[in-house]
Amino acid sequence: MIPGSQDVTQLLVDWSNGDQTALEKLLPLVNAELRHLAGRYMRRENPGNTLQTSALVNEAYLRLIDQKNVRWQNRAHFFGIAAQLMRRILIDHARKAHYQKRGGGAIKVSLAETAAVTEARAAELLAVDEALGKLAAMDARKGRIVELRFFGGLTEEETAEVMGISLPTAQREWRAAKAWLRRMLTDIKDSDIE
Repeated sequence: MIPGSQDVTQLLVDWSNGDQTALEKLLPLVNAELRHLAGRYMRRENPGNTLQTSALVNEAYLRLIDQKNVRWQNRAHFFGIAAQLMRRILIDHARKAHYQKRGGGAIKVSLAETAAVTEARAAELLAVDEALGKLAAMDARKGRIVELRFFGGLTEEETAEVMGISLPTAQREWRAAKAWLRRMLTDIKDSDIE
């Protein structure tokens, strides 16, 4: 049985108010959705990737629990932040892989600490992150919508709710952001070829 949005929202509010038992009750309720979200990210990775979905979920859990002074609004807000954290984890991983592929910090590391993505995938992730950063600098709302929809897997309705905007506005901004990113990434790819 999937827990109701109201159950999760109430536990989030209780947790925000300092009730640690609410956190203990919350984590099992959101675990399946966090795994689904992490699975979406991991399906985009190349086969043979050493980073497992459970490792991404665990790292996101640790970062979520460390969130201080967050006034959780609702389930969609929670998963929006979880999506943002997972994106940052993967980008950090890609940067580390790209850095290590270039011989940076040539020290001995364990297999678990090695890059989880191939060099090509790391470059793609970094290009998307760079383009998203430029979009967010130009239009913060569009950048946040892309992050919630693409990386977070939130629906149009959930995105509108998290952003505090109407559904038609969220849909229009999403279409415009996708078109801008597509042009930007095509330009980046074309300049790499020349």
